[in-house]
Amino acid sequence: MISDMTKESVSRIVESLIFSSEKPLSLVRIKEVLEDVEHSIITDAIEVLKQSYEHEKRSYALEEVAGGYQFSTKPEYASFISKLYKKHQDKIRGSGLETLAIIVYKQPITKAEIEAIRGVNTDSVLKTLTEKELIKIKGRKEGPGRPLLYGTTDFFLRRFGLKDLKSLPPLREFCEQDLDYQKLQERIEKHTAKRGDSKKIDEVANEAEKTEKQD
Repeated sequence: MISDMTKESVSRIVESLIFSSEKPLSLVRIKEVLEDVEHSIITDAIEVLKQSYEHEKRSYALEEVAGGYQFSTKPEYASFISKLYKKHQDKIRGSGLETLAIIVYKQPITKAEIEAIRGVNTDSVLKTLTEKELIKIKGRKEGPGRPLLYGTTDFFLRRFGLKDLKSLPPLREFCEQDLDYQKLQERIEKHTAKRGDSKKIDEVANEAEKTEKQD
């Protein structure tokens, strides 16, 4: 019986569920599987797993992404993994980046509102971002014509390793780093460790940028 299991057993079960899931696994879904286990025990189990991986200095970590939990390899191993799969990272640039940034920070937003900000037609860009599953239609705006409203998807959060939209970096960083927040975070951690202090992310990021330009 699940009710007779130890906390360690619950941790291993939770570990196996997250490992087997093709997408971030939510607490709600885990609770549905472990129906006889209290919610607090499941959250404790997840925390135990996180601490265990960190203590053992594993090459991966358990992270909360897009409303669920998933395993992800640490940034320092990204170059090796990319060689293994030899898959080109499909970055968003130019008009696509600008449009996506507007949607990310202004959502839900209509096509007309996006075009009013950018000053150009966005039909093809919206089509491309939709095909990449980064944005989707989230309803219609009340008013004349009831235009479509656009917003980001869960895949957007998963792709950029974000827990939720509140985890987004400031708009300036988001645009300048070409949506590569992982790279930005690596730079921030490197410069913070070098200084041995806890300055605000904006300050450290600015110092990192200045140093890189000098190099």
